[in-house]
Amino acid sequence: MKYTTEIRQAQFDKDGLATVSGWATVYICDPYTREYVRASLDNVPLGGSVVADAYLDKPELPTKENIAIVRSADEKSWLHVTDYRGKTAYSTENRQAIDIDFIGDLPITLTLLEPKTEFDVWNGKKWVTDTEAQKAMLVEQAESEKSQRLEDAEQNILMLERKVRLGMATDEEIELLRQWEIYSVKVSEIDTSTVPDIEWPVKP
Repeated sequence: MKYTTEIRQAQFDKDGLATVSGWATVYICDPYTREYVRASLDNVPLGGSVVADAYLDKPELPTKENIAIVRSADEKSWLHVTDYRGKTAYSTENRQAIDIDFIGDLPITLTLLEPKTEFDVWNGKKWVTDTEAQKAMLVEQAESEKSQRLEDAEQNILMLERKVRLGMATDEEIELLRQWEIYSVKVSEIDTSTVPDIEWPVKP
């Protein structure tokens, strides 16, 4: 035939070499990650093969989320693998947040489950709050606040006592001294082990 309106299609043998030159639809993957990139056309010469990182078999598109298409290590097929890129994972060892930038299943040291407190520990399936450690920290914080409140009260009491001793205190200041002393006693009697159910007395 003198003319044709058809695009000449390449044909290949079992080894992937062209027995007929022409155009071929190819499916390209990234040379490093092996992730599927796009479909393209390749003009293949007689006896030649398609360009590097291109394949003749069409990948099946995933129907589920969090799936990537990659070429198998032996380059014989397309695979569907887990893809959590763009999501945040958490270290099961120290709860540190990590932005996922790789294709594939998460290692056992990472989970997509977010810890709720700084005292959460991983039990292999989920986060469990270490309530003893949490309580110890709350008690420590309460002890610190108790000490600060007592120190603040003591400073006010010392100054007011000095004014009383020197005969410089007003009636209001004498009453204020009494209130600070009552406040100081109430604070000293606080049992910090009852945290978080502590009602701190109001400062005078």
